[in-house]
Amino acid sequence: MTTPYTRHYSTRCTPQSEPIPGSKQICNSAGGYSFSVDDWTRLDRFLILGCEGGSYYATERTLTVQNAEAVRRCVAADGPRTVARIAVVSEAGHAPKNDPAVFALALAAGMGDAATRSVALAAVPRVCRTGTHLFGFVQAAEGFRGWGRGLKRAVGAWYADREPRELAYQLAKYQQRGGWSHRDLLRLCHVKLTGPANAAAQWAVGKGGLPGLETLATSDPLALLAAFEAANRAATAADIVRLIREYGLVRECIPTRWLTDATVWDALLEKMPLGAMVRNLATMTRVGLLAPGEKAVERVVAALGDREWLRRSRLHPVSLLVALQTYASGRGARGAGVWTPVPEVLNALDTAFYAAFAHVEPTGKRWLLALDVSGSMAGSMVAGVPNLSAREASAAMALVTAATEPAHHIIGFTGRGHGAGRTGVEPLAIRPGQRLDAVTQMVSGLPMGPTDCALPMLYALERKRAVDVFVVYTDSETWHGAVHPVQALRQYRESTGIPAKLVVMGMVSNEFTLADPDDAGMLDVVGFDMAVPQLLSQFALQDDLGDGITPTF
Repeated sequence: MTTPYTRHYSTRCTPQSEPIPGSKQICNSAGGYSFSVDDWTRLDRFLILGCEGGSYYATERTLTVQNAEAVRRCVAADGPRTVARIAVVSEAGHAPKNDPAVFALALAAGMGDAATRSVALAAVPRVCRTGTHLFGFVQAAEGFRGWGRGLKRAVGAWYADREPRELAYQLAKYQQRGGWSHRDLLRLCHVKLTGPANAAAQWAVGKGGLPGLETLATSDPLALLAAFEAANRAATAADIVRLIREYGLVRECIPTRWLTDATVWDALLEKMPLGAMVRNLATMTRVGLLAPGEKAVERVVAALGDREWLRRSRLHPVSLLVALQTYASGRGARGAGVWTPVPEVLNALDTAFYAAFAHVEPTGKRWLLALDVSGSMAGSMVAGVPNLSAREASAAMALVTAATEPAHHIIGFTGRGHGAGRTGVEPLAIRPGQRLDAVTQMVSGLPMGPTDCALPMLYALERKRAVDVFVVYTDSETWHGAVHPVQALRQYRESTGIPAKLVVMGMVSNEFTLADPDDAGMLDVVGFDMAVPQLLSQFALQDDLGDGITPTF
């Protein structure tokens, strides 16, 4: 009689609660076993996704410490390479928020060796492009170092390298954050400025007045600051409107008492940057500027439909997705403000989300888009964005691929009922052309359960579905199934003869992945920027499944 030892120890079929024998898998936060990503991949994940809000299984503090330790190890291993990567991710707009890059740069400037500290401080203008970024950098830097000459020179250079009008704009728009102000930083760094730039700095520290607004040409760098002061003294909304149109005042320069007036917002809208427009759609609707049939609606729709302006604005797709969800809800996440969404604006936001991604020709491959709808995906925020769960973001990203690839099938999967006659997989009745807010609302209402990321491959095998590319949108906290995802993929390849590939779309900044780093037919992707569709297309069209290191973006 033969004892079936392989039921208990096998490289081909291993419960997810145990590591695959001989593999380098580690225990994930849910108690299952996944592959570990290296520190450089972890750096990218943190820079792009951040870790605000934590995840379902790990608190924000735990994820922050883990990610910060990974950044520190990268700094110790190769500080200049780390700083270069921070700057590239920040400048390219790969991340919805710049805060992780600012924090990582401050860590490098404080914990790196002399050469690393030097290149980190030199990179401050590249990463800290606004006053808000600079305040965040200084606040973070104080957690790692004191105010030495290097930090003073870096902060001083941030002010000195700006043209006078740009400096005035920064001083007026980004006045303070986190307890820091321009007055504080200018006093600490002792930068030497000349001409209008010096006059602007003296105004910021409270040591110098400004010429009367009537004596300044609108092109004078100091005119913006004088208009800012005039706005604080304005007696009527008409005065504010004139200052906005003549001197280019932005919303942050307008006293709060005037921000309930539709005529003020109408003037602001005329030259409002696209990012600011998207952030203020709810307010402009609430004050009555955006209403059916109004000219302002036509201007907003035209702006959101301008692909070139969308490209130049560097507006991240996640920002558009959040704006769509918030605007469609008709209620603010933090305040009591309510509004009635304008249908034309909703449609324009939906179209802009798709337009924010680079155009990609269909590959002709057969795609299975699998959304992890387990409980952990609902308990994880994407990039620290309130009210945007990994569940909802995954549905939006799946629709982007579905809109390009006609041969696709979309499913949701969870371990709910697994082993009791339930497959844990449900085909999802979502299709390209559906409004994103409706799709994310539908996905957020699906039943929750444990995580089994092998189910998409098992489903395709059982249903005899021909699949060239599996795309699994997940937090990689898989733990529930009787077989690991990589084993299920290999079973699918062997049974069908199809050299199927697996793309793992990482939704959370943790150290886990389903993808075997020794299998070149598996790809890790993190983030949701405009390059993702092109990346997936290129990977799908590669034919070689030989051994190699899985690229991670």
